[in-house]
Amino acid sequence: MDNTQIINKTIGFVKKTLKNTEGGHDWFHIQRVFKNAMLIAKDEKEASPLVVGLGALLHDIADSKFHDGDETIGPKIAKEFLESLAVQPDVIEQVVGIIKNISFKGGNFKQTYHSLELDIVQDADRLDAIGAIGIARCFNYGGFKNRKLYDPEIAPNLKMTKEEYKNSQSPTINHFYEKLLLLKDKMNTENGKKIAQMRHEYMTEYLEQFYAEIDGER
Repeated sequence: MDNTQIINKTIGFVKKTLKNTEGGHDWFHIQRVFKNAMLIAKDEKEASPLVVGLGALLHDIADSKFHDGDETIGPKIAKEFLESLAVQPDVIEQVVGIIKNISFKGGNFKQTYHSLELDIVQDADRLDAIGAIGIARCFNYGGFKNRKLYDPEIAPNLKMTKEEYKNSQSPTINHFYEKLLLLKDKMNTENGKKIAQMRHEYMTEYLEQFYAEIDGER
């Protein structure tokens, strides 16, 4: 099976597996991350397109948020699926490394695995968390979890532990300060940084409008 066939088989598997997933983490999220990752990879000549593609496609195959916080399910499913396609063991190892280390987790998570391919997929995933789409996904997930939209009595917590971040029930608007606005400075690649800057500026403009409407100024 050649690389194109492996990618196409993986696309079919991911579409089927995530068919009924929450809207911010569904196939269309995966598709955007895949496209972003392949775009960034064009400027990173040393990166393996196969590892980048598979890492992007499988990075949320079983997001721990939807599996009681269990972070072992995603890597396990990805490994078993890739083994069923007879993908090279070193490629599988790299893809599993990406899945285990891609998440933000409150910004206090220490990566145990490093690679150029992880940098690319991580940037691609973070780009989908900011800008216009990031705003839409943020409020979609807040609604899914039945969180408050906004509460001025609850301040953002910028020093959450990994566990506090995973279990947070803070208002959706707080998530901008606890994650989204922090991502611009956590990008790895030059192309990722350029795109993130534009999307970051869009979010700051949105927040300005949001608070102006809260205060009845616009």
